[in-house]
Parts: sequence; C-alpha cells; structure tokens
Amino acid sequence: MRKLLFICLALCCAALTAASQDTLFRFALVTDTHVGTETGQEDLERTIADINRQPQIDFVIFSGDITEFGSDEELRLSKTIISGLNKPWHVIPGNHDTKWSESGCNSFRTVFGNETFSFEHKGYWFIGTNCGPNMRMGPGQVPRENIVWLDRQLKKQKDKNVPLIYINHYPQDSGLNNWYDVLDRLRGRNVKAMICGHGHANKAYDWEGVPGIMCRSNLRAKKPFGGYNIVAVTSGELVFNERTPGITTLKAWHKVPTTGKPAWVPDPPRPSYAMNNAYPQVKVKWQVQEAGDMGSAVAITEDKVVYTNTNGEIKALDLETGKQRWKFRTGGKIYATPLVENGMVIVPCTDGFVYCLQLKNGKPAWKKSTGKAIVSSAAAYDGLAIIAGSDGHCRAWEIATGKLRWNYDGVKGFVETKPFIYKDKVLFGSWGNHFYALDAATGSPLWDWTNGANNRMFSPAACWPVAVANKAWLVSPDRYMTVLDTDTGKEIWRFRDTANWVRESMGISRDSNRVYAKTMQGHVLAFNARSQEREMLWKSPVEMGYEICPSPLNESNGILYVPTGSGVVYALSAADGSLRWKHKFSNCLVNTAQPVDGNKLITSSMDGKLLCLEITE
Repeated sequence: MRKLLFICLALCCAALTAASQDTLFRFALVTDTHVGTETGQEDLERTIADINRQPQIDFVIFSGDITEFGSDEELRLSKTIISGLNKPWHVIPGNHDTKWSESGCNSFRTVFGNETFSFEHKGYWFIGTNCGPNMRMGPGQVPRENIVWLDRQLKKQKDKNVPLIYINHYPQDSGLNNWYDVLDRLRGRNVKAMICGHGHANKAYDWEGVPGIMCRSNLRAKKPFGGYNIVAVTSGELVFNERTPGITTLKAWHKVPTTGKPAWVPDPPRPSYAMNNAYPQVKVKWQVQEAGDMGSAVAITEDKVVYTNTNGEIKALDLETGKQRWKFRTGGKIYATPLVENGMVIVPCTDGFVYCLQLKNGKPAWKKSTGKAIVSSAAAYDGLAIIAGSDGHCRAWEIATGKLRWNYDGVKGFVETKPFIYKDKVLFGSWGNHFYALDAATGSPLWDWTNGANNRMFSPAACWPVAVANKAWLVSPDRYMTVLDTDTGKEIWRFRDTANWVRESMGISRDSNRVYAKTMQGHVLAFNARSQEREMLWKSPVEMGYEICPSPLNESNGILYVPTGSGVVYALSAADGSLRWKHKFSNCLVNTAQPVDGNKLITSSMDGKLLCLEITE
C-alpha cells in the first residue's frame, strides 16, 4: 500500500514538474479593484501582498476600474498600493476611472504614466488600450487617440506572426461602440487572446473567431476574500487559474490553445448606415476627422465653427467650407464647449488653465490658472465668463481683461455642466449631489438644493439645466425630473416616472414654452414649461433604443434635434415629436446637433467626427 502511494506521489510530482517545465511564463491579471468602495483598498492590498510572495509570476496586468469614482484621491491611493509590487506591472483605465473624472482623464495619465501599454515578453506581445466612456455617459468607446496610437504600434511591428494578447476593460463586442475599430486593425495578426474585466466574473467568449476571456473582479463581494487570475503561458495554451490571495489557487477554469493561427470570422457584422438612404434630403456638406476624441458641443459664429478635442486643441473652421482657419494647442484634454463672446473665445482646460483667445485669429488674449483641472464649460453674463471647476470653486473672469471678478468656494464635488444664467442667477449642479444658485454679478450664494442621495453617481451634474417662469428644470441619473423655484430653491415638483426614465439629456424650446427630456427607453418627452404642475404635452413615438447619452437637445424653426449614443441624429417635430428625418454618421456618442439656419446643422461625435449637414426639405 505504501509502495502504491509512493508511486502515485511520484507521478504527481513528475506531472507538476513537466507542467512547470512546459510553462514559458506566468502573469497575474487583476481587474475591477474599485478602490474607493468599502473593501476595495483592503482587497487590493491583500492581492499585492500575495503576488509579491510568488516569484513564479513575471509581471502583473491591471485591466481597468482601478478606482470607483476616478477621483484624484482614489487614483493616488491606488498607485501607492500598486507601487508596492516587487515586479513589473502595466495598467489601463476602465469606465469608472474615466466617466467621473474630475481631471478629465488627465490624472490617470499623470499618476500612472499612461492610459495604454505595449510591451513584449518572451516572444509575446501585449497591447492594452483605454475603453472609455471618457466623461460622457454612454457605451464604452476606445478613444480616437488610442486608435491612432494603436495604428502606430502595429505599423512598427512588421511581423504579423508575433503572438499577441490584447487587453481592454470592456468585452470586444457591440457593448463597446467602436469594437470593430480595434478588431479590424488586429485582423490578420496572430492574436491568441483578448482579455477584459468589467463583468466581475470569469467567463469565456469568442470574439469574431478569437478567444475572449473575462476575468473576475478583485473585490470580495459577498465572500470573505477577493481574488484574481494567474495566467500560465505554455508552449501550447494559456491556462487561467483563479487565485484566492493568501489561501489557494483553484483548479484551472479555462484554457486557450496557442498553436496555429486565429480563425478570424470572415465578413463579421458591422454597423449599418442604410437608414440614411431613406432621407436623401440630408447631405453631408463637409466633414472633419480629428485624431482625438471630441467631448463637447461647438460654438457657431457668423462664419466660423469653434470646437475642441481631447488632444488639447482649440480649432476654428470656416462655416461654409469646413477648412481650418486657426488652431491653438493647450496642455491637457478638453471637454469644454467654447464660449464665444465679444470677439473672444473662452475655453476651460484640464491642464488647470482658462484660455481666452481672439476669435479672428486664435491668438491668446489671456490665460488664468485655477490650480486644478476644469471639465465644465463657461457661461456668459454681462461681460463675464463664469466657470465652475473641479476644486470646489466657481469663478467669474472679465472677458475683456482676464481680471477675476469673483470667486465662490463652496461647491461640493466637481462640476461638469455648463451653468445656466437666468435672471441674474448662475444655476448649476455638481458631482456632490448638489444644485446651486449664485448671484451672477457677485458670486454670493443664493440657495443650495440637494437630492439627498448618498451615491455621488446620482448627482444632477452632467445635464445642462434650463430655467423659465421662475422655475429651474433638471434631470439626473437617479431618474428624477426636478423643478425648483429659482428664487428660493424649494421643490415645485419632483417626479420619477417608472415608464419614462429621464437621465441627463434635456433642452428648452426657442419660445421657452416647452421643456424637453430624453428617456433611457429612447423616447423624447415634452412638458409645459409654464405650468406649476407636471404637464406632459407629448411623448415622441420615435423608437431610438436604449439611451443614456447626456447631450443637450436643441430646437429651431419647429424642429427638435436629438443626439444619441449610437451616432444618429434625430430631427423631430417640436409640435408632436413625430419623425422628420434621421441621419447616422458614427457609431459613437453624438455630442451635439446645433442648427445654423433653416437648412444647416453642425454635429459631432466622440470619435472625433465633425460634420456640417445640409437639409433640403
């Protein structure tokens, strides 16, 4: 009996030795650490300590959602913990790191050094990209600047046979608005696997013929401890084992063969633009493709379109031809809509400065520091540019001179919106569950309303509020529409319609008689702006699909223009919400649809497309 036991143990040891000898290297895949949640820090610290005790792990990859809210504090804390590793590590952001970023996604780059990675290890090439959504709520999107970066990486590596492992926080399917931008570039490469997080569970996929692997969250959830994955790269396969830090490595839950070439699916489905054929009256007059994302609306003057991008550029195009008139470069990503006032262009930037340029030539007039990133837009009042920042301040600068007129320092959370100026009041919300009214001339606080939520993500912070008849209207991710008395801040009414979930997209009619709101179910609602009660005038019959795009709605000449998260602009009748036309020009979030006159529309999308549409109805 003892002899049989000895033989069995010997065979097991021989098998383990053979497996070890067959292993080229191992790495740890840690994802969805969510530092900022109740156990996020402790779970990450436990994992770092566990990895440090395992010399067989060559390096660590963190595949996104490092933090819960993307705050500077959470990012710095995460970096401090991760820096305790005794081996190399590589990191990319996830949606939680970028959607609610008080720095406009700049702090992730400055704290961690980058938002992408590309490196080779023992013959394998690892590439990681950001997934977004960056600042604007919507489906994920690999940023345009990351796509341009990926093109450069692929161009440098001429050998298409090099085994490649691609990492993104999101799965590489239609849940990522531009999934095909990556897959089409990697097609023909020797991609062995695509690894992601986001779903908080271990799960195997097939993405157009390439193995996809989702890995579990590092959070403990309802268990005593969290966990991560150890990936063994052998001569014939990738082996995924879940590891409970400090306790055990579980039996392999998935294996991916690495021999042979990937079986790419031929002619996979791609977004269709066939809807445009039904509306031949809508033509593209001109179009521009930026090398970075666009995350804001535009300013339209008599002969120029002024806009910004996430490469830190402020640009002016000729309104008629789309030709560039001038360009100015800042030091950070920009998510602000330019303010054009009195021949000047005012743009807050995530590099912590407010820029004022001359409209005629883009030359700087003045530049002022706030000391922290700004992701909100400026509003004009009596020669002032009013801007609320990420540092708890709302400031007013004289547009002509750059002189600071007033500075209110009582804002809780950072500000993303564009303030609304109404009857000498500045109205805006913050990512601190508050909504403020300040005196526009002095900055003195008038009132402060809160929705009472404990979760910052329910804040009325991304919508551009509107006001009329002494009522301020706002919508927020808690799915409430709220109407406040502009004199007192008291609630006139506040309603959560379970059949029509409003979120962050709204607008007001040119005559200020109707307030519009887009629902998550993909409809538009119109309300009587003059009524003291909730009076819905119509619900559009148009089905736009699931919608969380926060872009404002604009009305002109009886037409309501509705931006969506799927690259489509809808033109609805302002009278009853019926469809006039629709046009698809991207598969990513539409920032704005701004009418120029009766037959022109300027629109842009997050993937850096800017168009002038001409309508011949």
